[in-house]
Amino acid sequence: MSGIQRFSSRRQRLDKEFLAKRLEGAVSYRRIAGYFRSSIFELVGEEIGDIPDVRIVCNSELDIADIRVSQAAREAALKETWNEVSPATEALLYRDKYRKLYELLRKGNVQVRVVPKDRVFLHGKAGVIERADGSKTSFMGSINESKSAFADNYEILWEDPSPEAVAWVDEEFEALWADSYPLPDAIIEEVERVAKRHEVRFEELKPEDVPGAAMVESPLYRAGEMLQPWQRAFVSIFLQHRETYGKVRLLLADEVGVGKTLSMAGSALVASLLGDGKVLILCPSTLTFQWQTELKDRLGIPSAVWLSNRKCWQDEHGHIIKNTQGAAAIKRCPSAIAIVSQGLIFHKADECDELLSLYYGTVVLDEGHKARVSRGISKKEYKPNNLLTFMTRLAKRTKHMVIGTATPIQTEVAELWDLLNLLNEGAGFVMGREFTSKWRNCDDALPIVKGAITFSNPADVWELLKTPLPPSTEKDERLKSLRMTLDLADAHHFSDLNFHDLDFASQMTLEDIASDKDFFKNNNPILRHTVLRRRDVLEDMGLLERVEVDVHPDPKAPLGSYPGLTLDGIGLMTNHPFNMAYQAAEEFTALLSQRTKAAGFMKNLLLQRICSSFAAGRSTAQMMLDKRTIEDEEELEGLENALDSLTDKEADCLRQIVAELGRQEARDPKLSAVNYFLVEHRTGPAPENKTWAEHGCIIFSQYFDTAKWVASEIARTHPDQVVAVYAGAGKSGLFRGEEFSTIEREYIKGAVKRHEIKIVVATDAACEGLNLQTLGTLINVDLPWNPSKLEQRLGRIKRFGQARRTVDMLNLVYADTRDEKVYSVLSSRLKDKFDIFGSLPDTLDDEWIEDQELMDEELDKYIERRQAAKNAFEIRYQTRESVDPGKERWELCSKVLARTELLERLNEGW
Repeated sequence: MSGIQRFSSRRQRLDKEFLAKRLEGAVSYRRIAGYFRSSIFELVGEEIGDIPDVRIVCNSELDIADIRVSQAAREAALKETWNEVSPATEALLYRDKYRKLYELLRKGNVQVRVVPKDRVFLHGKAGVIERADGSKTSFMGSINESKSAFADNYEILWEDPSPEAVAWVDEEFEALWADSYPLPDAIIEEVERVAKRHEVRFEELKPEDVPGAAMVESPLYRAGEMLQPWQRAFVSIFLQHRETYGKVRLLLADEVGVGKTLSMAGSALVASLLGDGKVLILCPSTLTFQWQTELKDRLGIPSAVWLSNRKCWQDEHGHIIKNTQGAAAIKRCPSAIAIVSQGLIFHKADECDELLSLYYGTVVLDEGHKARVSRGISKKEYKPNNLLTFMTRLAKRTKHMVIGTATPIQTEVAELWDLLNLLNEGAGFVMGREFTSKWRNCDDALPIVKGAITFSNPADVWELLKTPLPPSTEKDERLKSLRMTLDLADAHHFSDLNFHDLDFASQMTLEDIASDKDFFKNNNPILRHTVLRRRDVLEDMGLLERVEVDVHPDPKAPLGSYPGLTLDGIGLMTNHPFNMAYQAAEEFTALLSQRTKAAGFMKNLLLQRICSSFAAGRSTAQMMLDKRTIEDEEELEGLENALDSLTDKEADCLRQIVAELGRQEARDPKLSAVNYFLVEHRTGPAPENKTWAEHGCIIFSQYFDTAKWVASEIARTHPDQVVAVYAGAGKSGLFRGEEFSTIEREYIKGAVKRHEIKIVVATDAACEGLNLQTLGTLINVDLPWNPSKLEQRLGRIKRFGQARRTVDMLNLVYADTRDEKVYSVLSSRLKDKFDIFGSLPDTLDDEWIEDQELMDEELDKYIERRQAAKNAFEIRYQTRESVDPGKERWELCSKVLARTELLERLNEGW
């Protein structure tokens, strides 16, 4: 063969007349193939199946930032592209080709590599074929590497066997090959999975097979992501307890940002599919729609939210289910999974009795630390709040109960025992029988759990073990042996036998246990029913990337480090209008305190909003004057009554706030600070020394007023920037210049992931489930008086897939305000660059905020208690064995639950 030859699919079948003939007897095939997609392999097993060396380089949706992150992030990005086709269709139509492809990829005959999209976009297609006799030919044209391209499409192709042409194509190929990345194992595993894929019905599955079969083709997994190993481990623990005890009682106390919601949601999904009954999720009102969004967007499952103000249900598509029954309609949820605000329970709404008239399969209590006891100064009073009282009654009416909480060692360790004793209601296997179990009282049990008290007398050991009896599934072989000699099944959780009534073998086992000083540190009911994973432990295991945080403004930074800020210590200098407005706000709350108990709440509300931004302070004062509903607030009961009867002096204070903050000279220094950091302040080592806008920035506020104002001002000042507002339902959108368009939140998340949007302004209400690891900096326009919320914000960027090894966080407060006083106490206790909130409680009491010295003292006490107790509660989850990434690999599951059957079950109403 010599000279250039031209081919057109209009004149001949290119697959037969060109490709089949040229590849016959070939020993090497190098191909620049264009776009990466699964159909690239339609030819496998036919023309290229017998060629010893096939190398294909193609495009991908990979951004160079994704490439830099980690192999896992690259795998996720490529798998998302791969999964754009339906696995059900692929398995049905191309099963044999997928099987052949998998064999070739595993053998190494075929290698595929991808080029990041911003390195170069592969539009040209070319190839080199080498035969056994050493001769070569090259070709190029419009043709992609797919069966349809060669057989069906109109394509043109030029072949040139000259050495110069072959060398030229080879040089292009090798340059691209050197700049590309291998097809990851995740894609190869997905090829195998699709080759083996088959749909199954529920009756064909064991309980432990349900999570994989239900989730492997959920939106989360189709997007190339998955439940993390510790989340999968929790679902497995849930199933183990379900089998062992017949019902589940678990306290999930993972650190903020580790992903409790998906752990609990996955467990609730599995329980519902297994036919255990209704699912009720109780969470703060600000989280109801976040839960619904997480279930729909991540797991692809339906749910309904109860709208307490309208007394009706809203499904996951936003449809309102009309109701004429009032509060009683809460018993008729249109889905298997119901989401209800805890506010109903705090306020003892009519719906509470309706909910307590039903029986449930699974109850999930999110933010469980809100179910609390008021113990009083003497600590002898025991006054459970409305939520804890309600949950105690509800626990007796549910099969499974999961409580999600902030790290449970709060200001009082006894709060952990309150939650565990709640779990014990209707399930004595958790903490044992009342009056006879030594585990139920915190003061008695805590020293045992910590190892401060040990027992050398086997009779004393037996008193601790007999109620509740540990199950035989515990790892300690002595516990299995004890149950065997006592001839007790796992369904028996107590024994009435005294030590002297036990047989000799049991007594000897207890003698052995008594000689083990660490036995009860490793084996106790608290560890058995509390799951607690800390971020630093997961980092040490290699399951999470260690990401440092640089906090700004750094009080130790040299003078002039922040030329765009006017600082007084760590606070921004304010102006006369703000100072007058702040003074008026304090006067207003002082007047209010003389006539209503709501003054304390009102003071916090008004001062926090003025400390958020001038815009939020002004709008809040105006809403109070107009007696309008104040957005972003949960606890408004009593507040509206106070505003209905404002005195003239109180109203004058509010008018002064509106007037002062509306003056032309009332320029907010926070806006100047935000703009300075976005476009002037550079951070990061060369060559990554960029402005914050170039790194990508998430800007947080507690309040929508502040968020929208900040976004609009940034967009007005920088008309070339697209600025996203990520807020509650119907409030999200995009600014460009002075134009605003309402946009769905999912579009914003996708655009940020694709690096199309670099600046996002978000509210705390929209924070949960927002993954913005493509952004490398964070600005807190305001600071919630709650460290866990700050940590949740930071968790939006300090997470799996973050490209930067050090992220930056800017905290903005006004000088000489309550915000600055709170932040100065907190900032002095920020732990270290990797775990900056590690030594802070998750919540601050209002009393502490009022008194800076008291806050100092209480935080010191908290840190001492935390250090003294923390190892006791984490010991079971310190080893890699507790979170094995090689277990529960549901992404490999080839048995898939038919989507229609799954939705049919989950759409069954109450």
